[in-house]
Amino acid sequence: MDKPLKTPPPYPIASVDHALRAATVLQMEGGATVSQIAERLGVARSTAHRLLAMLVYRDFAVQGEDRVYRAGPVLELAAHSQSFVSRLRAVALPHLQRVVDLLDETTNLIVRTGDTARFIASVECRQTLRVGSREGMVFPAHRTTAGLLLLADLTDEELDDVYAPERYTDRPGERPDLDRLRTELKRLRRNGSAVNRERSERGLVAVGVPVRDTGGRARAGLSVSMPSARYDPQRLRSLVAVLDASARAVERDLTEAG
Repeated sequence: MDKPLKTPPPYPIASVDHALRAATVLQMEGGATVSQIAERLGVARSTAHRLLAMLVYRDFAVQGEDRVYRAGPVLELAAHSQSFVSRLRAVALPHLQRVVDLLDETTNLIVRTGDTARFIASVECRQTLRVGSREGMVFPAHRTTAGLLLLADLTDEELDDVYAPERYTDRPGERPDLDRLRTELKRLRRNGSAVNRERSERGLVAVGVPVRDTGGRARAGLSVSMPSARYDPQRLRSLVAVLDASARAVERDLTEAG
């Protein structure tokens, strides 16, 4: 008798299974209402609502003004470019470690999905007072070093689409001032690097540079994070030089990896 392709675990956790099945529906089918998820899972609407609320909280789902739940930043990232992101992460990790060895500060690799920036890799430094790993975390793109660099690579039309007012009808306070953002992005394009002084998190300073593909398009951001008490503006040039060298090395290895 053939064995089943997948054997259920001996002690299944129903709530986890339901959440994963709901996430799969959103990713594969484009969206669903609370009632539809409840029907698919065979659970009460109140249970489906709690599951979806947790998926939204962890950025696996978003809810539109039409009350339909859709795949969030985490699932969009996986669906959009899973192979590229996994390849990028594998290629970049040795270079992140090298930056940590040189600077003794925590180093990160970030990609953008819509108006969010996701940390896909993070290597902590050895110092007692240090910035912890941000791997897996999702932040508003306009409030992170790498997110700003990736936004700076967009055309005006692309930026307008990312921050279209209708995307923020249920969260108007989260939409940035586009005029101010454009001014900042113009400056970042000239500089080629970005500095984030406590913009995303209090007590933290980050410096970043873009990682580009062979066509010159920014595909990720490489950043180093440190406690603000340890940041010295006079070190900025040397920090950027180390990051730039590492970004170029990542680009070369990524090209060779195909």
